[in-house]
Amino acid sequence: MMTPVIQEFFDSDSNTYSYVVYCQQTKKAAVIDPVLNFDAAACRTATHGIKQIINYLTQQQLTLTWILETHVHADHLSAAPFLKQQLGGSTAIGRQITQVQQVFAEVFHAEPEFCRDGSQFDLLLNDHEQLALGELTIEVLHTPGHTPACVSYLIGDAVFVGDTLFMPDYGSARCDFPGGSAEVLYQSAQRLFQLPKETRMFLCHDYKAAGRNEFCFQTTIGAQISANIHLHQGVSQAEFVQMREQRDATLSMPKLMLPAVQVNMRAGQFPPVEDNGVQYLKLPLNRF
Repeated sequence: MMTPVIQEFFDSDSNTYSYVVYCQQTKKAAVIDPVLNFDAAACRTATHGIKQIINYLTQQQLTLTWILETHVHADHLSAAPFLKQQLGGSTAIGRQITQVQQVFAEVFHAEPEFCRDGSQFDLLLNDHEQLALGELTIEVLHTPGHTPACVSYLIGDAVFVGDTLFMPDYGSARCDFPGGSAEVLYQSAQRLFQLPKETRMFLCHDYKAAGRNEFCFQTTIGAQISANIHLHQGVSQAEFVQMREQRDATLSMPKLMLPAVQVNMRAGQFPPVEDNGVQYLKLPLNRF
C-alpha cells in the first residue's frame, strides 16, 4: 500500500486541523479543509494561516492538484478560493452539498442567482469515487450524520474523517445541525471501523479532553474501536443515539456558524458585492 506524506497545520482560533497530503514520487498534493482567518467582531478576514500552507507547498516544490472539503464547516471559513487563486487545483466536496445548500439558502434568504446545485465547486464527489493523486488514489467515503454532506478521504494507509469522529478520549461529532442524524453517524462510524485497524485516522478538530495536556490530530481505527468514549466496541446504536441526542441538547451554537455556513456553502466565496461595492453577511434574527 502506498503511504502518503502528510503535514498538519493547526488553527488555534477554531481548533481546526488542515492537511497537506502528497505523493512523494510525483510531488502531487492535496489540501484538506483549508482555513481562512476571520475576526468575527470586526468582520474582517486574513490569510496568515493559509499562507503557511502555501509556503509549505512552495518550499516542498509540490503541485497542488486537489482542494478537498470534508463538509460544509460551521466553525471556520474555507480558504479554498484564496488557495486556488494562488496555486491552482480543483475544489471538491461530497455530492450531498446540494442538500445543505437547499436548507441554508432559505435560512439566509440567498439571492435568486445563488445556485443550489453545487456548481460553485469544481467537482461533486460520489461515494466510492476515486481521484488520482500522483501514484496515490483518493477514495471518497460518504460518512454523513454530522451533516448530510460529510465525506471521508481514504488515501493509502490514512483516512481523513472531518468532524465525524474526534480523538478517542473526546468522542464523536454533534448531530443536531439541519440534516444531521445520530443514527446515521453511528452507521458511518461503523463503516469506518471496517477499515484495517492499523489505518491512520486524521481528525479535523481537537479540543483537548479533560486530563490531556496536548492537542492531538492523529489516531488509528483500532484505537477508536477499543477506546472511543462514545462509540467503542459494544456500544449499541440505541445507546449512542440516546447519549448523543441528550448531549447535543446542551450544546450552544458554534460561534462562527452563521458566517461560516453562508460562505462555505458557496465553496468559500462571500455573497455578491452589492451596489455600494460592499459584501455583506447576514444574521437571521430568532431563527435558531
